[in-house]
Amino acid sequence: MIRSSAALFWLSTAAALLFALIPGPDWFIAMKPLMLALVLVYFAMEQPEHVHVGTAFLIGLIADLLSGSLLGEQALRCAVLVYLVLRFRQRLRFFPLTQQTAAVLGLLVNDRVIALWIQLMAGFQLPGGVQWLNLLSTTLLWPWLFLTLDRLRYRQRPSNGASR
Repeated sequence: MIRSSAALFWLSTAAALLFALIPGPDWFIAMKPLMLALVLVYFAMEQPEHVHVGTAFLIGLIADLLSGSLLGEQALRCAVLVYLVLRFRQRLRFFPLTQQTAAVLGLLVNDRVIALWIQLMAGFQLPGGVQWLNLLSTTLLWPWLFLTLDRLRYRQRPSNGASR
């Protein structure tokens, strides 16, 4: 059992990094959700004491090293994503889940635009439209991930009246 919310954050982050390493056919890779982005959004929104812009940048650097992508690309994307969530945290937290899902889609579109900009500035060829497919699967996964992490986080809280 997970004893602290910090442990939940780091275990969720490790699981998201491992999920990103799962190989598969092209259709799977195109549809694979951006789990790291969702984990960072959740914890920046619900427990900002665990994730800051610098923490997101370092996690993004680890993701860059693990995936072999352009060093700093995911780091910058993670830092911008967390910054935006922290900036609008008070509003995002109190949106109904459907509006929150739409807001997460907007954050993911912003993330994809930053990724394309970095790749173009690095001299890579403009990718096809297949890069936008994972936004759909990631957005559809948000409510389930949000509710699962919320349930795990609330299990850690001591019940009222329980003293140890």
